[in-house]
Amino acid sequence: MILLEINNKIIEDTLSLKFANAAAGVKHELIEVTIADFDGVLYHISNPNDDKSKIMVSISLKFYKDLQEHGADDLIKREYGQLLTTNEKGYNVSILFDLNNLPANKEEAIKKAGLLKRNCFASVFEKYFEYQQKEQNSQKRAVINYRDDETMYVEAKKDRVTVIFSTVFRDVDDVIIGKVFMQEFKEGRRQYQQAPQVLFNHKEPPLELQNTSAKTGDNIGYITFVLFPRHTSLAARDNTINLIHTLRNYLHYHIKCSKAYIHAMMRAKTNDFLKVLNRARPEPKTVEKKIIGSVHFFSRFIIGYRC
Repeated sequence: MILLEINNKIIEDTLSLKFANAAAGVKHELIEVTIADFDGVLYHISNPNDDKSKIMVSISLKFYKDLQEHGADDLIKREYGQLLTTNEKGYNVSILFDLNNLPANKEEAIKKAGLLKRNCFASVFEKYFEYQQKEQNSQKRAVINYRDDETMYVEAKKDRVTVIFSTVFRDVDDVIIGKVFMQEFKEGRRQYQQAPQVLFNHKEPPLELQNTSAKTGDNIGYITFVLFPRHTSLAARDNTINLIHTLRNYLHYHIKCSKAYIHAMMRAKTNDFLKVLNRARPEPKTVEKKIIGSVHFFSRFIIGYRC
């Protein structure tokens, strides 16, 4: 299984090229790029006011208001500082680069631009990890509607942080393959005791979400991660955030890959069967000879019978 990249490669490659050209003295050119990402996220790379020496990178998240309740604005200010600019219309966060005055550490600036989505998501996790580190129970559960019909819930206790993803399986067979993946997570924890506990509920929400507006249905699944202090500590939290915020997309990506693999194997096996059938088919000349021979036999039989 592969892990999905947490950074946006298109943004990083675009900025790397622009920075390299600027450093080499190449004439600036206009740029207009719109990028779609998972969870309905949109990026926009452009020149504000058609100023070729300025490059603006903006991000739009439908659920940004949910993240703002948990300190997203403060985290973005902490991470991007002077790069922040007035938000582009229709977007939630915008950062600005001046090609005539490139950042001192260009690689770090490019990397941060590629992590815009991850850093927006990180605010809610950092907040509840802090609750757990201080051994406090969160008074309110975070509810992030990260897709139109799917939701993430985060809650902190003194000894753990619980993260629950609701997800919708579009096909019946997706549920079966999804259960297999969840079983692999459980098997992995038996081998690696440091891994978080993973639970899967089908049709009904887990006990933590009873008596809430959590959806139910044959195509609804709930994935629960129980994170302990070893996962939420200062030393480990960045890696935990990197992995867990892509969990839903990771699951569905591998479900699609598994179905594609199964279909490919079925097509390959069908081709093998067709080859066997083609080899078993008699040659046309041989069939013709047998038919002629049969006609002669019956003709002689009929003549003899008449005699």
